[in-house]
Amino acid sequence: MRLLMLGGTGFVGGAVVTEAVRRGWSVTVFNRGLHGTVPEGVRRLRGDRTAPDGLAALAGGQWDLVVDTWDGAPRAVRDAARALTGAVPHYVYVSSGSVYAPPVGLGTGEDAPVFAAEADAGDGDYPHNKAGGERAAVEVFGDRALLVRAGLILGPGEDIGRLPWWLHRVARGGEVLAPGPRDLPVQYVDARDLAIWLLDRGIEGVGGAYNVVSRTGHTTMGELLDAAVAVTGADATLRWTAPDRLLAAGVEPWNDLPIWIPRGHEYRWLQERNVERAYAAGLVCRPAADTVADTWRWLCEVGRVPARAGRPARAPVGLAPEREAALLAALPA
Repeated sequence: MRLLMLGGTGFVGGAVVTEAVRRGWSVTVFNRGLHGTVPEGVRRLRGDRTAPDGLAALAGGQWDLVVDTWDGAPRAVRDAARALTGAVPHYVYVSSGSVYAPPVGLGTGEDAPVFAAEADAGDGDYPHNKAGGERAAVEVFGDRALLVRAGLILGPGEDIGRLPWWLHRVARGGEVLAPGPRDLPVQYVDARDLAIWLLDRGIEGVGGAYNVVSRTGHTTMGELLDAAVAVTGADATLRWTAPDRLLAAGVEPWNDLPIWIPRGHEYRWLQERNVERAYAAGLVCRPAADTVADTWRWLCEVGRVPARAGRPARAPVGLAPEREAALLAALPA
């Protein structure tokens, strides 16, 4: 099989390339050549998809599948799709659950309304960029476009730093502010499982939108943080704290304490989407303990969370040590 990966040196793109190479596929990546590396044997085409004639390096190529993770201006997806209409039979666009337009209810499925966004739009916010990218892929490839609406993505290579923040924090030891309840269900997908699924379905020619993320409760906050303590070997004590106390203290779910979104919060739907369509189409999610252990092993090798390939940096996640210490000091003995 011949894969064209648009990007290929970031988190999800890198996981896709690695999986395709593992399968023995012929892999070509297309990017500006400014960030990261690719495995040995991968062909690298250079070009800036946002520039005039920036897609010229793709001319004359033929592939069995293209995967695109772009989260910038939708028009870049439209232009790439148009350039590849005669070169590849199927277009896989890695989108996001963020495309769903509010209000979003618990258990939201793929038929829910998405943000209104144009296929030829310029750069905007993340939800509109992804919604516009979806529209662009479908306008050009129709039912030959697979829209992969990922949820929270974890695993080795993560460039946002949510699970890495917890791992580094636990590794420092001492009392760790743990957002309760322990049994709060968590929904996420390992980037490697995402890559396996989208390559399998892409080669099959599957089209349409899929929420590609684990079932809610694939793990819990307790299981996730217990695994972090185990793999780091840290002398850490998890101080489980009720969500009401944390919210009253101004702690922001998802950002101040990554991954955590308590029940009743307006964004709780991010961890309670309907995923039965993806599971029926073969999604398999590895144990959370494996994702945590492999992410820690990778972090020990690289030292710190890498910069995002080709896009502006996002705001750092996780509480500052001094703020966490103040919150812990305010807890009852």
